[in-house]
Amino acid sequence: ISGRFLSARKSGFLLVWAFFKCLFALYSRHPDKNNDPGAEDMFIKITKSYEILGNVERRANYDRYGQMEENKQGQHQQGFNRHFHNSFYFDESFFNFPRSGRDFSDSKYLLDHAGFNSKVLPDSFKRPYLIKITSEWCFACVHIEPVWRETVQELEPLGVGIGIVDIGYERRLANQLGVHDTPSILGVVNGRVTVFHYSVVREHLRQFVEDLLPQRLVEKVTDKNYVSFLGSWHVENNPSVLLFDQVPAVPLLYKLTAFAFKDYVRFGYVDQGLTETSRLLHQFNINSYAPTMLLFKENTEQPADIIQAKGMKRQIMEEFVSNNKYLCVPRLVNQHLFDELCPIKQFHRRRKYCVLLITGEEPGFVPGNQAFLTFASSNTKDVLRFTYVYQRQQQPLCQVSNKHMLCLQCKAVYRSVIGGWNGSDDDKTRLHEQLELLQRDPSYLSYDATLPELNNELAPMFLIQWINAAYDYFLQIYDDLLFSNWREMMPILSLIFSALFILFGTVIIQAFSDSGEEKPPPKSKPKNPPKTDDSPGRANTSSRPPKKDFVEVTELTNITYISNLVKLRPGHINVVLVLTDASKNALLRKYAKEVFSFSGTQTLHFSFLNADKHSQWMPSILESCPTAARALGDEHSSPFSGRPRDFTGHVLALNGHKKYFCLFRPVFTGDTDTGGESSSSSSSFDEGSRRKSRATSLEVHHKLDRLGLWMERLMEGTLPRHSVPGWPGLDTTSPSSSPAPQN
Repeated sequence: ISGRFLSARKSGFLLVWAFFKCLFALYSRHPDKNNDPGAEDMFIKITKSYEILGNVERRANYDRYGQMEENKQGQHQQGFNRHFHNSFYFDESFFNFPRSGRDFSDSKYLLDHAGFNSKVLPDSFKRPYLIKITSEWCFACVHIEPVWRETVQELEPLGVGIGIVDIGYERRLANQLGVHDTPSILGVVNGRVTVFHYSVVREHLRQFVEDLLPQRLVEKVTDKNYVSFLGSWHVENNPSVLLFDQVPAVPLLYKLTAFAFKDYVRFGYVDQGLTETSRLLHQFNINSYAPTMLLFKENTEQPADIIQAKGMKRQIMEEFVSNNKYLCVPRLVNQHLFDELCPIKQFHRRRKYCVLLITGEEPGFVPGNQAFLTFASSNTKDVLRFTYVYQRQQQPLCQVSNKHMLCLQCKAVYRSVIGGWNGSDDDKTRLHEQLELLQRDPSYLSYDATLPELNNELAPMFLIQWINAAYDYFLQIYDDLLFSNWREMMPILSLIFSALFILFGTVIIQAFSDSGEEKPPPKSKPKNPPKTDDSPGRANTSSRPPKKDFVEVTELTNITYISNLVKLRPGHINVVLVLTDASKNALLRKYAKEVFSFSGTQTLHFSFLNADKHSQWMPSILESCPTAARALGDEHSSPFSGRPRDFTGHVLALNGHKKYFCLFRPVFTGDTDTGGESSSSSSSFDEGSRRKSRATSLEVHHKLDRLGLWMERLMEGTLPRHSVPGWPGLDTTSPSSSPAPQN
């Protein structure tokens, strides 16, 4: 096709015909429109032919030399703004067919699937990446190109990684990134991909990159906290860097440097314009006319290194921090740090020797550790590195040295210093002599050993790792929901809705059916009530069979009173039996037998109240509800007549939420009056007094003979209800002086 184009050079008509045919072939050979395996190669050839026709200089060079010289200056494509010249040449601007808006300078940023996973993802743990997603024939990509180019020119010198992905050629990478629209801009930090959702403005892109970084990379330091910041080297096992500058916000360049060295150095920022930093500026004699960086190691009174320059560059900052990223005597806290400070495989000319002090964390080791630090500070040769470990933290490594306090190691060979280390002058002299001997004769290290892997003292707990992973996961879901990335969210949403449907169908509906209402559907009352206690017909009239072979009965005390009555859930009823110490055993057995057939109902709770412990609770209830007092015939008894009343065997069905109760009055089998329900008011207190002498000859459990029938009426909702303004406390001393009702 390119030959056919170039042969039509002398004829304008043939050139127009060939040009449009090229456009048609370009469209038909596009990989998205043609599944032919050779379509991609043919598309590239057609694209190159199209670029030659659209550029005057490159077309002339091809006509003269038969090849395209892309390496010569002035022979690159000049964009979309060329016009007609003396001859009849066509250009992209003539037809206004913008492609991807990408020029030849973007080729160095192009990413493929293998390069992204092998380079960008590992490198994103040291610096953030800004990636543009584009494609061929993307009209919108042309509009953001100027802003993108300015942003790249600003952020790339600061250390931000730049990448471009052509979605037409890198479908696999686009699927991995989760982006299917062009143009799109992504950020990658710590292996996590974040989509830019705002308008493409340079300020927004800069803020987007800054927001990608962790929040606590740089700590604000003032006169109040600089001592603790610099003194944390012992715990953090890292040097500290302070940047002094006039601007109130931390510069992005400093944040990027802190992110690159976050595992080695702590970074702090001092705003020179604040009054809270005046003492700090005076102590270290800081010049306010240029940014200043101070690096501190074990000595917090004097910086180990200093740098000051106007317009500080990235290379200067990184070199300054890289040369001082270890303490004078660092503690070996993991295998990674051990490999960096004491590498086993080394070339002979670059071999380094590690002096390892095995010590403890107790205060008794502090003088020896300080003497070891002083000795290391006076021996700053490049071939020697001084380190220490805590014996309790790194026991496998310490066992290699046969429990000597000091050992030398390199290439898995070592030698223990005889006598250990106490920090005395003799120890320093002996160690200095052995180090001199070692540098003259490497065979001085006569012991060989296989070094175990060091314990990672800085490893976070499993729970913390799980919380961080869950936080990142939910943050990603929130981001997708916020910006409606439905294509990626559809599997998750489908799973969530499926789980909710199953939960609603199997749990919620069953819970509603079990709980029921306060008033179940009425049931037909048996015409001939049984006269015996053990009637099976009466036991089968309960709404739901019991789930257990026993009845749970709770005593109402000061601890359980609130939860079992005052704050009882809506729709639930607590059936309370009043008894005394003397009648407790007999009444509880009879009570459990009568209510057993109703214990399967989840809205019923069963309790008992000891009248000997809380003698005034029942009178207080009756005082607050005159209708219940009249139903019992209490006009002749306490609290009105002053005479005590025996409430043993009374049962109350209490609705704590709606503040009402139904009352069961005990009766005696064989008496002329068997209407013992609370709804019957034909029996007076005087008759009860006359029968009291006869009741003593009967067993006390007969007081609950009609409780089963009363429970059936309670379930049917046909019992009278007595409302109360509030529930009195159990500690009420007398009805007249009862406390305020509990709501």
